[in-house]
This record gives sequence, C-alpha cells and structure tokens, in this order.
Amino acid sequence: QVQLVESGGGLVQPGGSLRLSCVASGTIFSIYAMGWYRQAPGKQRELVARIAGGGGTNYADSVKGRFTISRDSAKNTVILQMSSVKPEDTAVYYCNAVGKGSTWFDVWGQGTQVTVSS
Repeated sequence: QVQLVESGGGLVQPGGSLRLSCVASGTIFSIYAMGWYRQAPGKQRELVARIAGGGGTNYADSVKGRFTISRDSAKNTVILQMSSVKPEDTAVYYCNAVGKGSTWFDVWGQGTQVTVSS
C-alpha cells in the first residue's frame, strides 16, 4: 500500500515563502504524476500544481509565477515552493500521487495547513 506524508505547512506572512514536501512510500514501481491540491473552508478542493513523470508541469492560474513544483523521482518526493504568498492561499494543502505498485494507485496525503496572515 502506498502512503504519502506531507510536511512544511504553517503560518507565514503575506509576501513570504513556504516550502511543502511530500514523500511517497510503499511498493512503488513507477509514479506517473504527483501534485498538490488545496481546499479552503467552504470551497471545493482545487489543483494547485502537478508534475508528470516526464517533468511536464501545470499550475493553477492563481499561483503561476509564484509557486514552483519540482520532483525527486529517486526519492519519490515532490516539493512545492511557495513564494509571494497571499491571504487567499490559506488552505489545507494535499499531496496526490498516481502510479503503479503492486496495483494501480491514486492516493492522497493527510493534508497540511497553510495560513497566510500578518
């Protein structure tokens, strides 16, 4: 069974930076894509950024130019570097991974809170 563990959330001031990490563990043969999603109170979960196995990325329009997603395939790790954060970035951030282990998997982390406030 594949599990995801996120870290790096917390309180940050507007205009500041924060780095989120997510590590996948378990029986993993290949990961096709990893990504970050977020859910603010009263809102639906939305894509923040996603990176495919080949390195292709896509971002939500609201974070383009401010957030960067990267991946260390050897360590089954995905990083979200958040810069110039805004109060509207406040949400619970969830990591997602899709790939093949003993079976196909599409799994989520437990979520990490990011709060942008002065």
